[in-house]
Amino acid sequence: MPELLIIGANGVLGSAAARYFLEKGYGITVFIRNKNKAAGLEKLGMKVIVGDLTNPDTLINSCKNIDIVVTAAHGLLGRGKNKSKNVDEYGHKSLIDEAKKSGVKHFIYTSINTASPNHPVDFYRTKYVIEQYLIKSGLNYTILKLPPFMEWHAYNLLGKNIVQKGKTTILGAGNNPTNFIAVKDIVAALDKIMLHENYYNQILLLGGPQNLSKNEVAELFGKALNIHPKVGHVPVPVLKIFSVLLQPLHPGIARIMKLSLATENSNETMHMENSIKQFGLQPTTMEEFIQTVIEKADAKKA
Repeated sequence: MPELLIIGANGVLGSAAARYFLEKGYGITVFIRNKNKAAGLEKLGMKVIVGDLTNPDTLINSCKNIDIVVTAAHGLLGRGKNKSKNVDEYGHKSLIDEAKKSGVKHFIYTSINTASPNHPVDFYRTKYVIEQYLIKSGLNYTILKLPPFMEWHAYNLLGKNIVQKGKTTILGAGNNPTNFIAVKDIVAALDKIMLHENYYNQILLLGGPQNLSKNEVAELFGKALNIHPKVGHVPVPVLKIFSVLLQPLHPGIARIMKLSLATENSNETMHMENSIKQFGLQPTTMEEFIQTVIEKADAKKA
């Protein structure tokens, strides 16, 4: 079976992919900053490389005998040494160079559906820079342009408080439709893509089956819980002020504020044919996802 290196195996996507492909018989190597956080993965039989994308020396030989690299790490909220520029640009360029030197057969880069050279948020511009760097690297690549994850943007940042407290706060008006994808659907798509030459040197849009506003997501959580959640909103003028004030203190949170401003009126939707239906798979709806997380929350209470 192929040897797979996962960058960012402590994250929601990296962890799910590592466990899934281990069960399928892949040899799994995970590249992480904190070995203690990978104790569970190591016990399962994964090889752990302790390293840091901000330190190119730790990347040396990381791709040796590796067939596939999947990147699922980012520095969106990072600061100081771990700021986005160091992780998302310099670190990923070093990783791509190391993969090229080691003869990796397939490099899979997880990008963002709206990444572009003129995006108002630097993180999205950096994603585009790495897309271009990978394309020019000479590696066989697949770039997955993904929307926000249901696990983070629909649940952790929005629905979790509704489940636990019956209320939540949305940054901005929350009326603009956005696409969301379930992590398990990304993993299912990866299973179809890995080492399949039809997907070499391709940029693939991969989204969920619905475009929903954050207000609609909150309503769906309320409907599933049979409650009327209290939904507050951080006004746009407040977002503008804090996107500037927080920049020197915590650039990551300032970046989230700026991103919330950028998504107020931009097109964040995706076409349904770009879901995992393109691989003959059935995508997870928001309603199905919400039901699953509520059942998990209920199970923890029992």
